[in-house]
Amino acid sequence: MIGGGFVIDAVTHAYNLDPSNYRAGRYAESLAQLIWGLHSGLSGDTHRVQKAEGFLKNWSVQELAHILFVESDIDLAVHHVLPLQTLYGDGLCSYEKTLEIKKRYPDRFLVYAGVDPLRGTAALEDLEKQAEELKPVGLKLYPAAWLGDSFRHTGWRMDDPSIAFPLFERARKLGIKNIAVHKGLPMGAVPLEPYKVDDIGGAADAFPDLNFEIVHGGMAFLDETGMQLSLFPNVYVNLEVTGALIVKRERWFAESLAALLKWAGPAKIMWGSGTVFCHPQPAIHKFWHDFQLPDDLVSVAGMQVTPEVKRMILCDNYARYAGVDIPAVQARIANDAFSKARARGGVKPYSYEEHRHD
Repeated sequence: MIGGGFVIDAVTHAYNLDPSNYRAGRYAESLAQLIWGLHSGLSGDTHRVQKAEGFLKNWSVQELAHILFVESDIDLAVHHVLPLQTLYGDGLCSYEKTLEIKKRYPDRFLVYAGVDPLRGTAALEDLEKQAEELKPVGLKLYPAAWLGDSFRHTGWRMDDPSIAFPLFERARKLGIKNIAVHKGLPMGAVPLEPYKVDDIGGAADAFPDLNFEIVHGGMAFLDETGMQLSLFPNVYVNLEVTGALIVKRERWFAESLAALLKWAGPAKIMWGSGTVFCHPQPAIHKFWHDFQLPDDLVSVAGMQVTPEVKRMILCDNYARYAGVDIPAVQARIANDAFSKARARGGVKPYSYEEHRHD
């Protein structure tokens, strides 16, 4: 809780960044180093893993949960299956970890399935299996994969009737309404084209009964992203990585947020920390307690980031998007182990091994 609001983190990851998990040689290492670089470059001194070997490891679901629900103000989080098997043996965030989260922490996590659309019929079959076992509230996609013996970076488009649309149709049939796609942030030293957002509108128009969630919204292609928000009622943005900019790159964050607000206001912007990419607490704390748009950006956004706007972004928008019954969840978690540990206080960042309350 923060300011009386029930904080929802729209995307988290229990990464397996251990080098033993790399499959695609320099491409897997390049992405791992990018994630480490973002962590070390955007984290404040008090919430940074100091050495690469302490970060490039197989993070457990227990560590992730402790960071989120004891060491930060987050109350409910979303965990994504990451379908990057061409790079990492377990896909980077495995289906098995997500299933463990679903079973171990049913009141603290929502989950997204994850498949690679370039696998065609196999992707549809994989989605069927995940839908049955995970009961996901969404589907996570990446706009490219590394194919063949040479690991050729190959993109696809969200508005492709032959690759994307069969997957959206199957998701709809399975009752999965929310489609999240990684955009705006290339996965290492790869071509930029698949990470643009000009394909979102075609998908949103063809499937008006589905929601499309632009993950890393605001990192790049600001006006293009904002225009999608304003044109299509079923397009939203998730601030994973973008939100973390507030800690050490506040002006960058402010410019990104102002650009999104100017197009469509705050109702379609959702907070996502991307933990364990970074520790979630410094960004959330600064956003709620200290952040205001500078005057020149108020004139761009057409509004100030008031407590009401902040609560929409941190709490209310995702609850509405995913149909979360906040009072019911609050009642279920009021006296769980995480709530009791948080109430005791005095917990340092990345201190799960010292406490192990689960």
